[in-house]
Amino acid sequence: MPNSIALINARLIDPATGTDQTGAILVSSKKIQAVGDIDQNNADQIIDCKGKVLCPGLVDMRVHLSEPGNEHRETIAETAAVAVNGGVTSVVGLPDTDPTTDSVPVLEFIARRGREAKAAKIYAYGAITIGMAGKELTEMGLLTEAGAVGFSDVDNTLTDTVVMSRALTYSKIFDQTLINFPLEPGLSTGVMNKGELSTRLGLGGIGTTPEVLQIERDIRLAEMTGGNLHLGPITCHEAVEAIRAAKDKGIKITASTAPHYFSLNETTIGDYRTFGKFLPPLRDEFNRRAVAEAVADGTIDVIVSDHHPHDPDSKRLPFAQASFGAVGLETLLPMSLRLYHEGLISLPDLLSRLTDSPASIVKIKAGSLEVGAPADLTLFDPDKPYKFEPDLLTSKCKNTPYEAFPLQGQVLMTLVDGRILKQ
Repeated sequence: MPNSIALINARLIDPATGTDQTGAILVSSKKIQAVGDIDQNNADQIIDCKGKVLCPGLVDMRVHLSEPGNEHRETIAETAAVAVNGGVTSVVGLPDTDPTTDSVPVLEFIARRGREAKAAKIYAYGAITIGMAGKELTEMGLLTEAGAVGFSDVDNTLTDTVVMSRALTYSKIFDQTLINFPLEPGLSTGVMNKGELSTRLGLGGIGTTPEVLQIERDIRLAEMTGGNLHLGPITCHEAVEAIRAAKDKGIKITASTAPHYFSLNETTIGDYRTFGKFLPPLRDEFNRRAVAEAVADGTIDVIVSDHHPHDPDSKRLPFAQASFGAVGLETLLPMSLRLYHEGLISLPDLLSRLTDSPASIVKIKAGSLEVGAPADLTLFDPDKPYKFEPDLLTSKCKNTPYEAFPLQGQVLMTLVDGRILKQ
């Protein structure tokens, strides 16, 4: 590996500093040493970016890790490599591992596997409650000291108001983000969006009411406790309006969504196509547009992949029995770029949802091109057109809803700590 690299003739976009200019970056000793006008004679290697976009490495704050417990789907090393291929340099793993990430030993195991992978940086949330059972809080202080960057019970919505209020109080004490899944479970027993299509297909539906009910309760608790609440993934107009009203009121909350909620709607399911099965479910076209507009205007702060690998046997089942979720690390950037190409959002603002905003929420050193920052960088062509096929995925799990999708935008190079890991 060269000691230093100069990346020249790039369109530098850094939402954290408001930078959008043509220039260069000098990288050495794992850090950014110079930005803008640099002396490339000091570099061991010079890379001509040919006017393509060079930005901070993407930060994905919602990824389902399959290790420990389901390594046949994807190991941590494989997740880290898949992330790099998608331009993601920092991954935050959800605690729905087996065993659950509710103790220091499991958290340390994930951190060690992440370091051994030597690819994208792997961080992890701790579970809010032991076994994600919603009853007894984990040792949030100890998990914070061990490196947890937030707390979540993943898809197990924390419904106990007393437990949730205590967790939010502790989130304030330990300066951690608390993520509660935005579906009231008693009203969310279906498998797709509730409406005319679910009736025609004969499938149980999940309406938007369970989402907005849960979100409104959690917003009230965040206001009461002053805790650090993050809501997501957001999928409907009513939820967006509740979040917008809370932010206007000054309540400390943030929110996220995933590309499938603003790029797909419920018709993706077609005739029981399980690769379009998500939780929360894909909504109708009205709600899809509402989510897209909320990303554009900043009501939704972050775009996540919600990467969830599944083996074929988990998806090739009758729709009601098939697993929820899809792989998403490698389609995160191109699917997000659809908002830019549709004219809904500027490229710097879009990249903010993928870099500095998630980094600030989980409080990791990422998402910036400032001198001294980690040399985690993504070079991409925002305009390159191609037709996406599952064979383009490096993930061994191919459960994607985007087969044959026309896309614009492709990752050309990814650097982590100044090491070129994709080229």
